[in-house]
Amino acid sequence: MKTLQFNTNIKCEGCKAKVAPFLDKNEKIKEWDVDINRSDKVLTVMTELSQDDVIRVVTEAGFKAESI
Repeated sequence: MKTLQFNTNIKCEGCKAKVAPFLDKNEKIKEWDVDINRSDKVLTVMTELSQDDVIRVVTEAGFKAESI
């Protein structure tokens, strides 16, 4: 298990609600959170997935993620 962080365009609670089903349904993502109070909107993910796989999941939800 590793902790990965990404800059995102997930800006508000509504955006978090839209991305949640995509992150929650992936069995290899154990925990996640987006700090919407930070200017760079950091997504922190505890996962067995690679960075590219997490970016793919976020992209499927309609958002952008960039590895930090």
